Amino acid sequence: MAKNGKRVSDARKSVDASKLYGIDEAVKFLKSNSKTKFDETVEIAINLGVDPRHADQQVRGMVALPNGTGKSARVAVFARGAKADEAQAAGADLVGAEELAETVQSGTIDFDVAIATPDMMPIVGRLGRVLGPRGLMPNPKLGTVTQDVAAAVEGAKGGQVQYRVEKAGIIHAGVGKMSFSEDQILGNVRALFDAVVRAKPSGAKGTYIKKVSLTSTMGPGLRIDPSSMSEGQVS
Repeated sequence: MAKNGKRVSDARKSVDASKLYGIDEAVKFLKSNSKTKFDETVEIAINLGVDPRHADQQVRGMVALPNGTGKSARVAVFARGAKADEAQAAGADLVGAEELAETVQSGTIDFDVAIATPDMMPIVGRLGRVLGPRGLMPNPKLGTVTQDVAAAVEGAKGGQVQYRVEKAGIIHAGVGKMSFSEDQILGNVRALFDAVVRAKPSGAKGTYIKKVSLTSTMGPGLRIDPSSMSEGQVS
């Protein structure tokens, strides 16, 4: 079993496991205890009172983080003709039709976001078994099946992130880098949290937001008081 370094162990010892931290205090704690030589990712986990096995309890969406993610997403666009030209002009990393689909089908997936024009979906639909498990399947509800490919590419490049509840009822997402200022991290955290609150499904019963935690790549996990996250309703 791998052993934690002294810095990580000391940081974890300083965490009160029984305490609910305010989000401002949590961000300040993580930044003050980040001593790694690389730029750690700040990560949030939100436990929801939903059962994703039921169609009316799915929670999924896209949100634009106001301060970006700290990394440049690689974007693939399935399009032809003028729409392919628009995608390239907007900065898409990969653009194509049947040839791009064949590349993906072979197992080469060198992108973080996939966008498609509606006319390409009969071809892209065949890639469901490849793209679906990776959360990369274009979806009109997420704005990734669209005629406005330029706006979709710019959004993906500008800091949009997709969130999706997992089988255990948890949403995991990266919300920035430790090199961000406290205000930048807080802005991103609250933007994602508010989006998840707004996405409360009709089938959710009882407490919707059950638990929130914040951590960094090498840092300890801190339990967050949901009431400190947003002015919105979180019950």
